Formats: sequence, C-alpha cells, structure tokens
Amino acid sequence: MTVLPDDGLSLAAEFPDATHEQWQRLVEGVLRKSGKEVSGEAAEDALSTKLQDGLTTRPLYTAPEPGATGATGADGFPGFAPFVRGGTAEGNAASGWDVRQRHLGTDPVRVNEAVLADLENGVTSLWLTVGQGGIPVDGLARALDGVYLDLAPVSLDPGAEFADAARAFLALCAERGIKPEDVRASLGADPLGHEARTGEALDVSAVVEPAKAAAGYPHVRALTVDALPYHEAGASAAEELGLSLATGVAYLRALTDGGLSVEAALGQLEFRYAATADQFLTICKLRAARRLWARVAEASGAPAAGAQRQHVVTSPVMMTRRDPWVNMLRTTVACMAAGVGGADSVTVLPFDHELGLPDAFARRIARNTSTILLEESHLARVIDPAGGSYYVERLTDELAHAAWSFFQTVEKAGGQAAALRSGLVADRIAATWAERSKQLAKRREPITGVSEFPLLSEKPVVREPAPAGPTGGLPRVRRDETYEALRARSDAHLAATGARPRIFLAALGPAAAHTARATFASNLFQAGGVEPVHDPVSVDPATAAEAYAASGADGIAVLCSSDALYEEQAEAVAAALRSAGATTVYLAGRPGTAESAVDAYVFAGCDAVAVLSSVLDRMGVAE
Repeated sequence: MTVLPDDGLSLAAEFPDATHEQWQRLVEGVLRKSGKEVSGEAAEDALSTKLQDGLTTRPLYTAPEPGATGATGADGFPGFAPFVRGGTAEGNAASGWDVRQRHLGTDPVRVNEAVLADLENGVTSLWLTVGQGGIPVDGLARALDGVYLDLAPVSLDPGAEFADAARAFLALCAERGIKPEDVRASLGADPLGHEARTGEALDVSAVVEPAKAAAGYPHVRALTVDALPYHEAGASAAEELGLSLATGVAYLRALTDGGLSVEAALGQLEFRYAATADQFLTICKLRAARRLWARVAEASGAPAAGAQRQHVVTSPVMMTRRDPWVNMLRTTVACMAAGVGGADSVTVLPFDHELGLPDAFARRIARNTSTILLEESHLARVIDPAGGSYYVERLTDELAHAAWSFFQTVEKAGGQAAALRSGLVADRIAATWAERSKQLAKRREPITGVSEFPLLSEKPVVREPAPAGPTGGLPRVRRDETYEALRARSDAHLAATGARPRIFLAALGPAAAHTARATFASNLFQAGGVEPVHDPVSVDPATAAEAYAASGADGIAVLCSSDALYEEQAEAVAAALRSAGATTVYLAGRPGTAESAVDAYVFAGCDAVAVLSSVLDRMGVAE
C-alpha cells in the first residue's frame, strides 16, 4: 500500500484544474443521450430552474470573474454594516436563536395554561394575539400570570389596539416592579400591516406614542414591520422584502417627524418574515433583508444603527390540511433555514395550525423542533454557515436587487400606504400568485401528501376552531386550496353515497411496462379524491370489459402502459372498456398517442386541477 507523505499539500494538488467549458461538454453528452441536442450555455440552461422574481437557479456556481456582478464571497462580518452575515457580532452562537411560540385564543385563562407549559419546556419568548381574534387587552395580565417578564420576552400582535396594548403591557411591568432595563418585548404597533390584513386605514403617525413610551426601555421595540400579510396573500420573496422595506421607511418617516432621532427610530423596529421549506431561498431572503435595511439606514445617515432585528415564522402558506403530519417535515426545514439565515427569533407553527387551535402535542413538537436543531444538531454554533457559498452569495445579491427594484416602484407610487390603497400591492401580488397557481395546478411545484402521494384512507384530524382572524384586506392563500376543494367534493360524495368516486386503471402488459404510468395516474387521481381501482394487475382486449364492470368505476377508465403496447392494444382495449360502460377513456402518456382510441390524456405537466375538476364533473360529483 502506498503511504502518502504528510507534506501539507492539498489533496487535489496532483489533479489538473478543470474548466467550466469542460464541464459543459460533459453535460452536453449526458443531455444528448436523453435526446436533447444542446451545447454551451444552452446545455446549462436545460438544467437550470426558474424562480419567481425573474431569478434562475443554475446547476453549478463557481467563483465569479473579477469585476462581475454579484458578491465574490461572504459580505463583511457579523455585527458590521451591511449586516449580511448577522446583526450582532456574536450571532446566535452563544445561546441559539430565541424560540418564540405563538398563542392564539380568546380566553386568558386557557392561554395562560398554554403559555406556562411552553415556558417550562423550552420556549424562550411568547407571541400573543391581543384584541380582535385574541385575548382582550384587559385580559393581558391574567394571560401572563406567573410569567417572569424580566426573563421571558413578550411579543404582542395587537392589531388596531396597539396603543392600548402597549400601555397595558408597560403598566403591567411597572406594577410587577420590573426595572425598565430588564423588560424585553416587542409591542407590535403595525398600522400598515393592519391595513393590509383588514383594509382599515389607520393613522401611521399614531406609532409615535408607543415608540416614545418605549424609549425608556432599552430592550423594547414598539413597532413591528410584519411582512406575513403579503406572504400570505401570495407574494414572492422579493415582493415580501420590497414591501417590508417600504413599510419600514414609512415608519421611519413617521417617527422622525414625531421627534425621534434616526438612530432611535431604527431601534424601535422589528421585522417579521416567513420561512418556507425552500431552504436556500429562505436563507438568502433573510441575508438580503439585512443588507437592504442597512442600505436604508445608510441613506438615512445612520449606517451603524442599521442592524435589522428579525422574527421569522414558518410559512402558513405551505401548511396543508390533508396529511397534516407532513407539515412537521416542512416546518423543520423552514426552521433550519431561518436559523442558518440568521433569524433572531423563530416561531415554528404547529403542524395542525391550519385545522384550528393547536393541541398540546402539536405545540410540543413545534417547540422541540428548535430544541433539536439547537441542542442536538448544533445549528447555531457557526455564524452564517452558508456565507461564502457561491450559490448563496449570488442568490442573496440577485434577490436584494429584485427587492430593491420593487421597493422603488412602491416609493414612486407614493409609499406603502398609497400603494395599498391604490391597489398596486394587491394587483402585483395577485399576478404573482396566479402564475404560481399554474405551477401548483400542473404539479411543477409538488405538495407532498396533497398533489403528490395523497392518502385517501387517512383519518381526518379534528381540532377546536381557532378564533376568526382579521378579514377585509389582502386575501389569504394556501398552496393546497384548489386540491382541498376537490377533496371536499370527494368527501361529500363519500358521505352521501358511502363510496368515493372511482376510476379504473386498465394496465396493459407486464409490470415492467405499466408500473410507472399506473403509479403516476394513481397519484394524480387520488389528489382529487378519486379512488383508482387497479384490479386485476393487467388486462387485455379479452379481459378489459369484465374487469371494468367489476371495478365499480364511475364511467371513466385510464390506459396505463408503454408506447409500444399502446400501439398494439390501446384501440381494442378502449373499445372493450366502452362496451362495458366506460364513457371516457384517458391514456397516461404523451398527447397524440393512440389518438383515435382515447378521449383525453394525463401526463407529467398536465393541468391536474383542470383534469380532476373535469373528471368529477363527468362523474356527477357535486361542487
């Protein structure tokens, strides 16, 4: 055996450097084998992924050429402008991020029970809904009974009642004898966020009062720039960032007009963003947000005060009502991305968040998600661990530029309030969501457990209804909403008839020929609540009619096999199926295959929602 010398040389020193062009040629060869004749940049484009905001994820990132657009490495140091790598010098390395649990509910006694249970089991701060849809302002003291307010930070979500809630909370701290320097809280004043949620316009200058009240509390922030209303309406990452900037700038203007210095005004803001299961996009969004806000602070004359404090919440948009257990996986990835991205506080929504009030088990899993990532995975030990990655740095830069461009659009329209009232914000987000909805309908953006690998036999998870949230402003969208509507039709049919709508899978030939397309068709139809019957395993022209008649299918059959077998048997099998009562015959495969034999096609990239809606209509399943 050859023993390598310990001479300090790089292990790659003896290998010749490869070039980008050489790699592209290898890619060309692979694509050529799959039938794609492309070369050079086109070969790389074939492996690229289009993102929202006009961005593209390339299959490979390398160090940019000197002078090229985009960062060449990690930008600066934590705690120093532009704060891309973190708002504080120590980041979360000392004690991890703040684990902030959200508490809904209108009964202060029940909220208090849940609050104390969370604080005793790993939660480090609280997020309380106060006022409409939450505990009443005069119930705040009861909800926080037994909570050491000098140890457990409190974040309020008070809606229109932000002034009253701020006064009540600070009075409670004084009543309990807590020194101002020991109080840690976010009072949650956000009139523009409230307007986005409800359509109710509030006076932005009203934020000055709670800000001045909080001025004597060094660790209290009076205002929250909540980007969740835009995220929940369907905004892209760049739109979420751009609107948060426009909101923050509007508050800066109000506070400085009200007599606060720029430095003091900057210190009164906390920003709230969504974290999705797209880990790299979330990481880059948080890094870009700090860079953008640092630019605002620089332009305002206070660059050293531009560190953005971030509260990050796992995305409600990505949560599903069907197979909600999968939400645990989504929130774990989102929480990890938030931590890696440098979030100061992280809220993991319980897996049953979309079903009503979370139960104790769901809250325990939510808080333990952060605990495992911090204590067992040691995710916070390194500050900005993604920094320096060519992909992360490039995407951070591109996302920051896209967000800044949209921010400028909003500013040219008169600022955030004017953009909300003119419909600019609603129209822009609606257009973005419409495009994303097409990808969801075509399953280009898959939803595990809903549009992919659904489980029709799952038992529904039932929860106590949550208090009604604010309405009247921007819509609240969910990724699963169109599939949920289809599944609801199927559920109603099951309740009325005792069976789900059924289709028959007519698989031709051996398993090797039909398994891939039969599995594809089975998943697709189950996404709409349609039960596939695949019995027997394989049929031919002689057995198809009898098998269809025994299946209990509601007039629809799907041919599943290879192109070669379609050519041999599709016409005869389709005729046999129609003789047994099938009114519509689909084929799983490329449109145009056996065209004279079938009525329609299902294939990768087809509009699954349109297909499923049509199938349920053909079966007479009521909407």
